[in-house]
Amino acid sequence: MTTSYSRLVTTAAIVATLVAGLLIIAKLIAWFYTGSASMLASLTDSLLDISASLINLMAIRYALVPPDEDHRFGHGKAESLAGLAQSAFISGSAVFLIINGIARLLNAEPVTHAATGIWVMVLSLGLTLLLITFQQYVIRRTQSLAIKADQLHYRGDILLNLAVLLAIVLSWYGWYWADGLFAVLIGAHILYGALKIGYDSAQMLLDRRLPDEEQKRIMECCLAVKGVRGLHDLRTRRSGRTRFIQLHLELDDQLPLVRAHVIADTAERELRRLFPDADIIIHMDPVSVVPFETRLESE
Repeated sequence: MTTSYSRLVTTAAIVATLVAGLLIIAKLIAWFYTGSASMLASLTDSLLDISASLINLMAIRYALVPPDEDHRFGHGKAESLAGLAQSAFISGSAVFLIINGIARLLNAEPVTHAATGIWVMVLSLGLTLLLITFQQYVIRRTQSLAIKADQLHYRGDILLNLAVLLAIVLSWYGWYWADGLFAVLIGAHILYGALKIGYDSAQMLLDRRLPDEEQKRIMECCLAVKGVRGLHDLRTRRSGRTRFIQLHLELDDQLPLVRAHVIADTAERELRRLFPDADIIIHMDPVSVVPFETRLESE
């Protein structure tokens, strides 16, 4: 599982970097010929994409380093730090785009060589759709936060590329203000996405618990084990690919220690079927000493 995770997320980061590099070259040529503000916004977004993808690639390689003496819980939070770095970098660039778009809106000019810009945006749409499809497959297999953040850029690029395409067409037909307006809208969209990436990364760094659906699956899994009367003090968090799960199992008072250990091992084994890379700690409590208000019993 670990090898598969490493291979998938590394490949996804490399592919995203290559796609972003190709689009930068194409959009740079298109901007040179068209002078379009919305094309400049799209070019800037692609520059941000390749910067983010390179940051992701470096962060993922570090996050996959096994735990060592100084980092006993691993290096998974490198992904979240990369997400914060992306958020700050992208936010600043988005503000620049909005300012540039406003200036172009106030001084509207026609877009030259519009056909070149249209063909480049069609190419961008096709490559971006292929990349997103591959990233979605990787996310489904790994749940990597870094790849999720990277995919967010490229999902936004679909709307962005469509907006640039529309802006160039409208400008071609004499609606010169459309170029500046769409540049402002694209900048606002990028800023919103950057702030969301920053929020999600900060939550992981602050050890936010696992999603409610995963917490529910953990409780149902443990309560289904024969001999478990209930559980309490469930604590969860995630760092990179690793989920950390801590809980107290409630067992019968007179249960022999060996039998209690077997039940706990069974619960841990079932949890690992759900979360193969999880770090699990299970404590066993006699059911009679558990305060009623902390008990989570099966119905």
